[in-house]
Amino acid sequence: MVASAGRLLGLGVGPGDPELITVKALRLLRAAPVVAYFVARGKTGNAFSIIEAHLDAAQQRLALVYPVTTETLAPPLCYETVIADFYDAAAAQVAAHLDAGRDVAVICEGDPFFYGSYMYLHDRLAERYEAEVVPGVCSMLGGAAMLGVPLVYRNQSLSILSGVLPEAELERRLADSDAAVIMKLGRNFEKVRRVLDRLGLSHRALYIERATMARQRIVPIDAVDPMSSPYFSLLLVPGEKWRK
Repeated sequence: MVASAGRLLGLGVGPGDPELITVKALRLLRAAPVVAYFVARGKTGNAFSIIEAHLDAAQQRLALVYPVTTETLAPPLCYETVIADFYDAAAAQVAAHLDAGRDVAVICEGDPFFYGSYMYLHDRLAERYEAEVVPGVCSMLGGAAMLGVPLVYRNQSLSILSGVLPEAELERRLADSDAAVIMKLGRNFEKVRRVLDRLGLSHRALYIERATMARQRIVPIDAVDPMSSPYFSLLLVPGEKWRK
């Protein structure tokens, strides 16, 4: 590590409610000369919206703009290759500031190491620069709080599953779970609902969109339009209640 280099700071800024950022993340954010954030083209980004009011004019904003998000790419383009190249380029942008001795705070909605984009910069840079990660309130905990349901009781286990999983694999893992959180719904919602129906879990499943955000919605699972379920949506299957 270069002694004069800046520090890489991965800051979890919470699931959406601006008051859910931690005191430590806020302190480091305000002190950082450079604030980097991932964002889709033409968007402001949820993470940046959470912290924008805390920044001053002297802090440099570094937007890391995704070349693609959910759109289908025409052959021979491959999403995995395009996004890997993007993270390489983003890491190089951040490294230029670190090499110049400037700390860079990379903000991340939720927690940096829980499906957070920051982790891809961390993998590329943490061996070369001093890095500090500040955990944040993740979306599934924000969702449970807004729904008002405990996730797991006593010795129950919690499974965190991706809706992108193949249907048979998703069903196998759900069948073995005491409780579960299913993320990455979007266009996978109807598949997930079929699995819940087959396992007899639909009556326990709770759906929430944009948990803790201004546009939060809680909708009964059988009333969800599978074609309009947003990326920021969750299904929670809480553990069976236990009474002492």
